[in-house]
Amino acid sequence: MLNIYKLIEILVILQSLVITTMLPVYIPLQFIDKSINSFEIPITWQIPTIILLTLTFHKKVVFRSFSLYIILGLFIAPVFHQGGSIGYLLTPNFGYLLGIYPLIKIIDNLNTTNKINVGNFLINGFIAIGSMHLTGIFYNLILTIFYSPINIFLYNLGKYSVSKIGYHFLMLLPLLLIIKPINHLKNCK
Repeated sequence: MLNIYKLIEILVILQSLVITTMLPVYIPLQFIDKSINSFEIPITWQIPTIILLTLTFHKKVVFRSFSLYIILGLFIAPVFHQGGSIGYLLTPNFGYLLGIYPLIKIIDNLNTTNKINVGNFLINGFIAIGSMHLTGIFYNLILTIFYSPINIFLYNLGKYSVSKIGYHFLMLLPLLLIIKPINHLKNCK
């Protein structure tokens, strides 16, 4: 039987994923001439959104929603960060999308142990982001073995992991502000 509340949760999460994937991160910088310039950080809000949704909902709902998001991006609409379609399977970005699954599993450990605090969140956050990047690197290595020379692997490693992992770790800091409200909401249920 169809559970309408689970369907609503999945649709809300899917909508959040699609919207936040398309929003790049900009930092306004004011230089000497007093003009407002912006510096683009090479990431989107997708990782913090996944972490927030995993802390809020059960991992099964987030897994289902993220799977729908991948199916949507591969077969229906170009909702991924740099496009979409079945050809996206042959890009290094897809490996990092697959890395979201272990990220969700690791962050969900906070929900199952019911120990959501700053220390546990940071430890699990670093491990989760590290596992996501390792999955992306492994996927990139497999692509390199079958389709391209080794120098492409090193280029992709720098472009997709080394240049972004620091920003992904930094994105954990704004989430620290909402740990207490999430913990309070979970204890009220």
